[in-house]
Amino acid sequence: ERPQKGRYRQFTQVGVEIFGLNSYHGDIEAIQIAENFLSRLGLRNQVSLELNSLGDGASRDNYREKLVAYFTRYKNDLSKDSQRRLEQNPLRILDSKDEGDRKLLKDAPLYGNSLTIEAQPFFDQVLKTLDTLGIQYHHNPHLVRGLDYYCHTAFEYVSTDLGAQGTVLAGGRYDGLVKNLGGPEVSGVGWAAGVDRLALLLDGDFAAPRPVAIIPMGETAEAKSFELANLLRAQNIVAETFYGGNLGKRLKKATKADASTALIIGDDELAQNQAQVRLLDKGTEELVAFDKLAAYIKDITS
Repeated sequence: ERPQKGRYRQFTQVGVEIFGLNSYHGDIEAIQIAENFLSRLGLRNQVSLELNSLGDGASRDNYREKLVAYFTRYKNDLSKDSQRRLEQNPLRILDSKDEGDRKLLKDAPLYGNSLTIEAQPFFDQVLKTLDTLGIQYHHNPHLVRGLDYYCHTAFEYVSTDLGAQGTVLAGGRYDGLVKNLGGPEVSGVGWAAGVDRLALLLDGDFAAPRPVAIIPMGETAEAKSFELANLLRAQNIVAETFYGGNLGKRLKKATKADASTALIIGDDELAQNQAQVRLLDKGTEELVAFDKLAAYIKDITS
């Protein structure tokens, strides 16, 4: 086997699904969440958003007819699998990885030419709203889905740094999925991102942050440590509390855990509403008020 970069036997994903919103607003919300997700990871500038419309059911029927007519002319040039697909589900040819099939797909009918007058305004509204929000995108008329339950907006975030497996995050509207699985008619839109591919893009630019060690000395300080840990984590600061043993042993454990800073809390510190902040790399100490700790730590670690 020759596995491609970013493609493994097991696929791990993270994603978002929105059910019950059948207007274009759901498509925009899904894309906005994806934008924020990739921005928080620092990856938005490494990928481009591509999207297309698959229209409604009538649009798909129109497109299927054109697709069958086109591929029937080249039936003998199709792979065996795609010849079978042509009879059973011609849209699955769009997902073919066969090199010969891919060449034929370059001149295949475009989905956009089959949109009904009801479907086109939906996509127009999506594009108009993305423009209003300042979200950059590329309308890719070749972006399609081979499964029947997909409709209207299909989108992907693509990177040029991952070779053939360039899609990092893919999504779209799938109003027919729930009914396809035996449930009621419920509209849906969402996306999934491959964790392994995200990690590949982060490779070399991502290092786990060093934790802040919280060292409470005494029962009252231990109760306070829960509050402080929660306060720091709410500010995206990694915090780990060290219990048991004397101060020296706990500091050794904190150093072994690669903590950058230790917050030492005893009765004296509690009385002053302060923590003794020790920079473990330098050995220096400073008293900092509890309500200033998060800002102080962010400042010294930035």
